[in-house]
Amino acid sequence: MLKKERQAFIIQQINIHNKVLSADLCQHLNVSEDTIRRDLQELAEEGKLIKVHGGALSSSFHFTLQNNNIYSLPQKQVIAQKALSLIKDGMIVLLSGGTTIRELIKSLPPNLNATFITISIPAALELLEHPTSEVIFIGNKLSKSAQIAVGAEVIEKLKSIKADICFIGTNSIDAKEGITDMEWEIIEVKKAMIAASQQVISLAISEKLNSVQKLKVCEPSAINYLVTELNPNDQSLEAYKKAGITVL
Repeated sequence: MLKKERQAFIIQQINIHNKVLSADLCQHLNVSEDTIRRDLQELAEEGKLIKVHGGALSSSFHFTLQNNNIYSLPQKQVIAQKALSLIKDGMIVLLSGGTTIRELIKSLPPNLNATFITISIPAALELLEHPTSEVIFIGNKLSKSAQIAVGAEVIEKLKSIKADICFIGTNSIDAKEGITDMEWEIIEVKKAMIAASQQVISLAISEKLNSVQKLKVCEPSAINYLVTELNPNDQSLEAYKKAGITVL
């Protein structure tokens, strides 16, 4: 595979999953760690990703005070509009992190009166702009890659919450495997969020469907709703419906 093809694959994977691991890229592309390291360094110098130890992050997912170029922004805006129908006045809503979650927050009606609890710094900052809803940030040790709070203290605080719904920004989802992710600390927090909620909503652009990472967040049976930009009658969503998930 040519360098241009390798790097195009790397950018595609990082846009879809927000993060890539060097070891996984070596396996997928059948090249050495040195080759991947050089590719990531070149892409970082071009401003196409953020190189970190063991891999790289999406520059759009990584929140800064400047405006970001969000990957698949129109699709994420469609998802946000669909997900709004699930939020009602008086609800307690748990939010994970991610660019789709941020688009959901930006779409909230200004007169909505709900309580939002989040582990995400970018999500909390977006929520501060909402005029009528209450914002609670659960903080502790921060994951620099995902910009969310992680650790035992966060998990203990989540155990005391009984939320109406939980919106999970999804790395990978599959009708048989459920939601999966890459980092153990993030997965443990997401598990606690799911356990603290009456209903769980997975937000995922269609490119994340039928993809699986190495670590499991939850089984398909734990997911109440899957929200994508696709028409709910799209054939690619049938397997999720058969798994008992309501598709929006």
